[in-house]
Amino acid sequence: MRIVLSTFGTFGDVNPLIALALELKRRSHRPAIAVPEMFRPKIAPLGIDFFPVRPDQDQTDKRLVALIYDKKTGTEYGLREFLFPALRQSYDDLLAAVEADGGADLLMTGELAYAGPIVAEKTGIPWASYVLAPFSFFSAYDPPVLPPYPTLARAQIVVPKIGHAVTRFARYVTRRWPEPVYELRRELGLGRGEDPIFDAKHSEQLVLALFSRMLGEPQPDWPENTLIAGFVFYDGDAGNVTLSPELERFLNAGPPPVVFTLGSAAVLDAGDFYEQSAEAARLLNLRAVLLVGNEPDNIPRLPVSENICIAKYAPYSKLFPRVSAIVHQGGVGTTAQALRSGKPMIVMPYSHDQPDNARRVRRLGVAKVVQRKNYTAERTARMITGLLSNPRYAQRALEVQREMAKEDGLKTACDALEKIMRR
Repeated sequence: MRIVLSTFGTFGDVNPLIALALELKRRSHRPAIAVPEMFRPKIAPLGIDFFPVRPDQDQTDKRLVALIYDKKTGTEYGLREFLFPALRQSYDDLLAAVEADGGADLLMTGELAYAGPIVAEKTGIPWASYVLAPFSFFSAYDPPVLPPYPTLARAQIVVPKIGHAVTRFARYVTRRWPEPVYELRRELGLGRGEDPIFDAKHSEQLVLALFSRMLGEPQPDWPENTLIAGFVFYDGDAGNVTLSPELERFLNAGPPPVVFTLGSAAVLDAGDFYEQSAEAARLLNLRAVLLVGNEPDNIPRLPVSENICIAKYAPYSKLFPRVSAIVHQGGVGTTAQALRSGKPMIVMPYSHDQPDNARRVRRLGVAKVVQRKNYTAERTARMITGLLSNPRYAQRALEVQREMAKEDGLKTACDALEKIMRR
């Protein structure tokens, strides 16, 4: 069968599709990934068919990342100024990917691929959707943390039924945002349809929740056809999943370090994160790994001791199991790898689903959370000391790891997709 997989976002959004495509290919299907051009160098060498979908993303555009990751306005900017103005182009590109090579047998899209439901409706192709974090369901029974209004989530402790008000409020605030989606549907002769931000993104045939039950349990207002598959992991660099020789030598030279990372996108808007992190390690005389990406500005200006290893990139699946703790931004891909490694963590969330993910891992008892504006060397040093000196965090992290090991997100998801195609 030919399956087209499509999404927008960061490598944290695309990597699960790469994992699915590789497994589907192993099962003798013909997967194709339709995502922005910037991801081609990571996908094409794997022998997976690639189709570019606009708008393209510039992985070096620090200004765009800062705007999209703004805590108060980032989500609105990302949708109204970046994705929706190019919706017609997205539709044309995704339609071309679906119709290529004799036509696809199945389309699977992430929630930011707003052209996906329209292509599915227009062509009649079987369609599955997926989400990567509980935040995406906007459940009134397990209300998410809205980045601009974090107090609403805290208020549910006092007013348990406030979740319904939170979801109604979110719908009201965003009510005008998806007008370009409705306009394209009218142009194509389709009815207005459901709200694209909350409802239309979910397929009536299958919604795959590609996260662990440890992060979120099913709620009464989730789509009926939702299947919690579990996390789907891939963190190769065009297939390479080895640590650099320098990092290997550092890891072998002493006790497990603490790793500081901002994932693949927030690293472009790091601010003084790495400077403060290096100073925190110095204050504690602690071994540390700083994953700074390709930005020279992220390399700390203060003298770095031999206790600190600076690297651009490392596959989390190889690095995290060999560290003592992980400090990160709360992206769901990084969070998943941290949970999988069985290590405690400190989360400094930016925007989107990250504050909600941070709350969930804190609720699990495996993490401490610090707001970005409060991230200083002194505070971070105290938090790391508290994390490493309290055995409860490490013990709980191992318990979560053992529970997650019982899940097989990749097999469960691919089995579900094959079931749709057979049907």
